[in-house]
Amino acid sequence: MPTQEPVNEPTAELDARYSSALNPRPGAADVTATAWAEGRRHLEAAEIFWLSTVRPDGRLHVTPVIAAWHDGVLYFSTGAGEQKARNLAHDGHCALTTGGNSLTQGLDLVVEGTAEPVADPATLERVIAAYEAKYGPHITSPEGTFHGIGDSFRKGHATVYAVPPATAYGFGRDNGVYTHTRWSF
Repeated sequence: MPTQEPVNEPTAELDARYSSALNPRPGAADVTATAWAEGRRHLEAAEIFWLSTVRPDGRLHVTPVIAAWHDGVLYFSTGAGEQKARNLAHDGHCALTTGGNSLTQGLDLVVEGTAEPVADPATLERVIAAYEAKYGPHITSPEGTFHGIGDSFRKGHATVYAVPPATAYGFGRDNGVYTHTRWSF
């Protein structure tokens, strides 16, 4: 499913304090901010995200979720009685994080925004299609881990949330060359 991005691309800024720009290593002399197209490609491909929300008493709650990037928005879901749903009902601010565990390779991403429940049936159908295209048999096969999630969305058994990014961060590692990019939307 092709992704339609907003007309205005986010601005990208390299934070030299946390990049190889201030501590140059071989191959790092010309370190630059990561292009948003690269960050978006990683968001589209990532299978697991860590959702961070805030409980009403101020304590953090972090949990893994599956999510789909579609039309410039990151979508995830949860059941109405789950802790993350209760937290988001109190405060919609959240962060979704994804990446790898390697010290020398990869691009870790953090997307910050405000989660809003999705109720529009046409949008839900587009999100279901994005989930099915991304996760394939995990959702479409009767033996799939998340089989039936589309019907769960349609029937309101799970709430779908849209998180348009307000700010996103990319932490890149390439054999000792480090970048810290901030994308402002």
